[in-house]
Amino acid sequence: MTFSILTFDREKGILAGAAATGSLCVGGWVLRGDIESGLVASQGTAPSTFWRDAALRRMHDGASAQTAVADLTGADPGRGHRQMIALDRDGGTGGFTGADSVAFAGHVCRPDVAVAGNMLTGPAVLEAMLAAAAAPHAGAAERMLAVLEAAETAGGDTRGLQSAALLILSPDRPPLDLRIDHDARPVAALRALCERAHRPPYHDWLSEVPVLRDRARHPSG
Repeated sequence: MTFSILTFDREKGILAGAAATGSLCVGGWVLRGDIESGLVASQGTAPSTFWRDAALRRMHDGASAQTAVADLTGADPGRGHRQMIALDRDGGTGGFTGADSVAFAGHVCRPDVAVAGNMLTGPAVLEAMLAAAAAPHAGAAERMLAVLEAAETAGGDTRGLQSAALLILSPDRPPLDLRIDHDARPVAALRALCERAHRPPYHDWLSEVPVLRDRARHPSG
């Protein structure tokens, strides 16, 4: 039903995630993040928002992504219908794909990057996502958009797509949390929204709000 990616840029300290699905509201269901914890994508036939939120709390308290995923998925009798990947604030990753996930379903976890998907046209979708993530890009948002576009080109969700989202967390910038909840071409719509978010006046206003490295930031007057 869904494909997702989570990445960590060690040089810049940026956490970035993106997802798309053949159903509605993928951003609200799947992606969550906290610059002081990490990122989580919880999805599947019956996705657990409790997995997603609990994983963030555990990583905030110091658990690795791998430990958080193992603990949460191992304790849930409904795990066969669920899937999750997590990325902690140090770039560690963890993933789980339930045995009852709709094929093709799978995940790949590597240092600083994790991808997952279910109801995909095949494993080539995940391979295309990893290749796109490894290529050079102008920034984190462009990387996430390129990954979604690569997944769609490789076949994506067997039903087509209806929604897409990206989440960028940076120590120097406010969160960029963009969602297309329903559109005939959600990845293209997400790119258009992202481009608009990087233009004035919205982009200029972002320089006035608090960030991790300056929690007291405000308009200079």
